[in-house]
Amino acid sequence: MVTRDAHLSKTLSWLLRHSFEKEGLQISSDGYINVNYLLLHNSLKGKYTVDDIKRVVDANDKQRFTLRIRNHILEICANQGHSHKIDNLTLFPILSSEGITVIHGTFYRNWTNIKQTGISRMKRNHIHFATDLPHNKSVTSGIRPNAEVFIYINLDLALKKGIQFYKSVNGVILSPGNKEGIIEPKYFLKVCDTNGKSLF
Repeated sequence: MVTRDAHLSKTLSWLLRHSFEKEGLQISSDGYINVNYLLLHNSLKGKYTVDDIKRVVDANDKQRFTLRIRNHILEICANQGHSHKIDNLTLFPILSSEGITVIHGTFYRNWTNIKQTGISRMKRNHIHFATDLPHNKSVTSGIRPNAEVFIYINLDLALKKGIQFYKSVNGVILSPGNKEGIIEPKYFLKVCDTNGKSLF
């Protein structure tokens, strides 16, 4: 059963990442929406309060959202995962591979296709990566805890070939991929499963 807070978190993700345009919500160039306006949306109106949103943002284990006060107005944004372009989303460019591990988590059902064609950003703006495996408690987002296949990226090679990588405010590594939105297999450093078995 989905809890009230889990429902709110899912609704916020849906509105802030994918549906703000369709739902007629005014969003800033850096991805923020006025919380009071957001609470007037049909999916939230009369069901949740500002305090509910603050609690869900604070408690979210993946740190999906950020709150700020600008001009005395409380605003909220999704830290990553957008399917619509956000011109000035707060992202920090990664310019060197030194000390950075980049891992994409996926499932066996996807691996055959990924092995042949690469990792696709699909309808999102970026492919998501983590800096460690999901068992590391410092990894709050960027990789599903039930992922079965872990693809390590040769970040040094990818950067040298002009592939862009960024870090979001909650530590997720993001990349738009190449012009087609793909990280090709030639950039895979190694691939293993949950048992450490090499797959590539």
